[in-house]
Amino acid sequence: MHATPQQALAAYEKALASYDWEQIAPLIHPDACFLFSTGSHHGKEAIGVAMRSVFSLISDERYRISALHWGHIGADIACASYRFDWQGVIDGELASGAGRGSCTLLRDEVHGWRLLSEHLGPLPE
Repeated sequence: MHATPQQALAAYEKALASYDWEQIAPLIHPDACFLFSTGSHHGKEAIGVAMRSVFSLISDERYRISALHWGHIGADIACASYRFDWQGVIDGELASGAGRGSCTLLRDEVHGWRLLSEHLGPLPE
């Protein structure tokens, strides 16, 4: 359980680097909605399927969040925007990309802060 949204988002970034859904899942709210280039994924189970699919395509991935801006941090809800960068190997070739993201985190007394939504998209032209 994370005491602050900043701790939860840092834990999420670290868990993504593990490529282990079991480390990521506790940081995701059951009713979460994630919007990726692959589509919209509603609910923790659907998000897990989408993430495991990406994990099977990209090996040795490094994912990093930067330029983090907290738009709001309240007692039970927080939202942030950021840049993300990734690098990995796809079909034996080095690949990389970048974009911008936003997320909403929700806090409850039992689980602490968890991601309720994430939206990843391209950088502006």
